[in-house]
Amino acid sequence: MAANSSELSDSENGRPGQIPSPMAFVLRPLRSLVQGLRRKPRAHLKAALPYGLAAGALMALHASPINQTLNLLFYDLITGLRPAASARDLPISLISIDEQDIARFGWPINDALLCNAIDRLLAGGAKAVTLDLYRDKGVGDQQQCLRNRFQRDPRLVSIFNAAEGIGAIPLTPPQRQAFNDLVTDDDGVVRRDLVHVSGQNSATVALPLRLVQVATNDPSLPRRLESGALAIPWLESESGGYQGVDAAGFQQMLRYLQPGSFQRWSLRDLLAGTGPGPDQVRGDIVLIGSTAPSLRDLFPTPFSRFSQGSTPMLMPGVEIHAQRVASLLDHRRGPSGANRDGTAAITAAPGWVDHALDLLAAAVGIALGEGFRSLRRSVLAVGAALSVLLGTAVLLLVQHVWIGISMPVASLGLMAVAGWVRRGGSSQEQRQQIERLLGQTTSPAVAEALWAQRDQLLSDGRFEGRQLPVTVLFSDTRNFTTVSEQLSPRLLLDWLNRGMAHFVPAITRRGGMVNKFTGDGLMAVFGAPLSSSVEADAQAAIEAALAIQAAVVELDDQLALEGQPRMHLRIGIHSGQVLAGSMGSSERLEYAVIGDTVNCASRLESLDKERQTNRCRVLVSSTTRELLPADLPLHWLSWGSMTVKGRQDPLLIWELLGRREESIPKNASTD
Repeated sequence: MAANSSELSDSENGRPGQIPSPMAFVLRPLRSLVQGLRRKPRAHLKAALPYGLAAGALMALHASPINQTLNLLFYDLITGLRPAASARDLPISLISIDEQDIARFGWPINDALLCNAIDRLLAGGAKAVTLDLYRDKGVGDQQQCLRNRFQRDPRLVSIFNAAEGIGAIPLTPPQRQAFNDLVTDDDGVVRRDLVHVSGQNSATVALPLRLVQVATNDPSLPRRLESGALAIPWLESESGGYQGVDAAGFQQMLRYLQPGSFQRWSLRDLLAGTGPGPDQVRGDIVLIGSTAPSLRDLFPTPFSRFSQGSTPMLMPGVEIHAQRVASLLDHRRGPSGANRDGTAAITAAPGWVDHALDLLAAAVGIALGEGFRSLRRSVLAVGAALSVLLGTAVLLLVQHVWIGISMPVASLGLMAVAGWVRRGGSSQEQRQQIERLLGQTTSPAVAEALWAQRDQLLSDGRFEGRQLPVTVLFSDTRNFTTVSEQLSPRLLLDWLNRGMAHFVPAITRRGGMVNKFTGDGLMAVFGAPLSSSVEADAQAAIEAALAIQAAVVELDDQLALEGQPRMHLRIGIHSGQVLAGSMGSSERLEYAVIGDTVNCASRLESLDKERQTNRCRVLVSSTTRELLPADLPLHWLSWGSMTVKGRQDPLLIWELLGRREESIPKNASTD
């Protein structure tokens, strides 16, 4: 009766070997649950408890920062593994201030040196130049040179920091100022790009947008961004794997090109005239900034978390700004420029797509957890579905489409586990139901003892035959043929079961075992396979007969009031030796009790059927009566010595009329 660990059966799964349709896989468990709730609300609410717990866990995960963290880890992993296009051919150049420059020129760099560097870049044909260094306060004795150049030259862009309140280079016109603030996620990683903020003054423009404006002489670019003329997939608070992120302004996922691939020269080489060469920066947007680790202008990117080496690969702020400029240039060029490396932008799926995917994954998890008879197949199917889900998410992200993956994976997995738990609980409940059913037809104590001691009691899957002293009780319904002619089969079965609902408990509560049902009657044994004593078994049988007598009187009166056929019973009780053990084949075994004692009890029940003056006649052999305590207060009617069918030796027979305090029929003589 214990469920096989790899075979958890459900009737709704269909015939063995039949493959349900995909839609049936999803709808069948849900339909079964709804129908079950209508039939047995309490039982099915209990069965639905694992799904309730799984749903609660999913809600907790969705509200937890762990959800977004897992999605960002997935994003970083695939971004780091995905080949990135080179920035070598882009019209963007970097002038880096590294550790050797600091060692040579000191820090902060003198304004005069920066003026010299800017003059060389402008002379080389650069279209836009920015100094990614704060110079709201000058350095050195030639501070005015830098301010004059940023005031007069239309190709120069000065930065300021809006968050920290650091101003631009004095005298720089508002239309050539820009903020260089970077947007970081909760873990400090730069994944998003704040391209534009609408409704601000003329100076409050993002650095990449200002550089592209200056380089292309296109003042309409902010207006085109706001109108949607550029097909940029803007972020929302629930886009992709984000969870309630601050998506104010016009933000996009920053599509990174290969780190370190921008053409780059050091400040010392530029000032020494050894680089860049003629025409190498002509038409370029040039950014001057720090790359020295000691200046701590380094930021983690999606490449940092899974980078190899003793220290994470951080990216200088000036290079991140270059990445931002590259992305904006691709958008501005339109589809032809955007497709230079396959795609220009990373599309983060809107929140409703992620929520729909979560629900679909949960439904698939329920279907796969419930839709297979074999637990092993169900586990394999769930594993395959999770692999497909993860593989799809990877392929989409490789193609620059980002979906939140943690919740769908958790939804599918947890709902499948809930299905397994429900099925396991259902199998356990079925096992208990079977044991309980066995206890109803035999004895709960006997059933429990047999199950607990099965290893000791069974031999080759059978109960070994044993000769035992027992008391056997047979019952039969009087005039059953007449009653069966009055009722339909369904009503007849209900009529019989109303009686059995009283008779079976009367036996099992006293340690008896209902060995078999005989159509309209039953056979019960007291003392097999477990016995207290021969005397106790005989007394238990008599007590059960008295309880049945009382139940018949009450039930007969009730049936009469309902206008249904009345129920009268005959009972025969005899004690003696029997052979008890398993009987049958490997396909079907039952615990059999055979011998003369059984035959005698049966003959007592059927003896002289027309001689019945009460509603439940109980005939007891003297063998059984002699086992009872002498002071047991019972009324008996002697039938004398009689020979029963199939037996040569006569039996001394007594009719049990009831307890002494109960009334006795007027025509009954007693001892």
